[in-house]
Amino acid sequence: MRLSLSLTYLFSYNLLQFYGHTWIFTNMTARFLSFGEDAQAGTFYFVGVMMGACQLLSLLELFHIADGFEECRLFPRFMQVMERNVHLFLLISLEEFQSKPVVCVQFYLWNILGLLRYPHELFCLIGTPYFKMLWVHQTLSIPVYLLSAVTEGISILHMLPYLSESEGMDSVQLKVPASIYIYSPYILMGWLLLHVLGSSLTVLLLLKERKENLESWNKKLKKD
Repeated sequence: MRLSLSLTYLFSYNLLQFYGHTWIFTNMTARFLSFGEDAQAGTFYFVGVMMGACQLLSLLELFHIADGFEECRLFPRFMQVMERNVHLFLLISLEEFQSKPVVCVQFYLWNILGLLRYPHELFCLIGTPYFKMLWVHQTLSIPVYLLSAVTEGISILHMLPYLSESEGMDSVQLKVPASIYIYSPYILMGWLLLHVLGSSLTVLLLLKERKENLESWNKKLKKD
């Protein structure tokens, strides 16, 4: 009974994510074809709520792995989920940043990753996926993730001048034990460093995971 409930839950979750990313991708593409480059400025306004919902839901994937519902490495998924949520809700949600073209590029890359991932997960739940689908998912997801990580880094760099022009108004106060003020650009630069290190390690782990999965698939084909 538990297996049936968990299978139903995982299928519903992945299907919901697939619908959400498909809606965002279709909406963005239709607006781009209709309005051209002018559509970039309104990207967050038209699809930001749906993107936020999809990214918040993706936090459940960490519990899926921790509870054993999904078999994969926790760290790469943790990095991808936290990068997107921190980036979306702390940077892109700022009004000064929402109209930048890099937001449109970032949303496209996140959606491509979702469209590569969730159909594959659905096929894994209902049966054995096709080798071509497995290969596409395992192979294309890595360069797309790398591009996404680079775009996130560029977004952070774009935000640094804005915080620097705030003349020290944006700072964080820590009382340990005396009051210490940390300049916000320093926090952002620290996050950028962690982002680079975490993304690099994630890519290495994804490459290792791809090799293991494809080797396992090839062994099954030889046995058959």
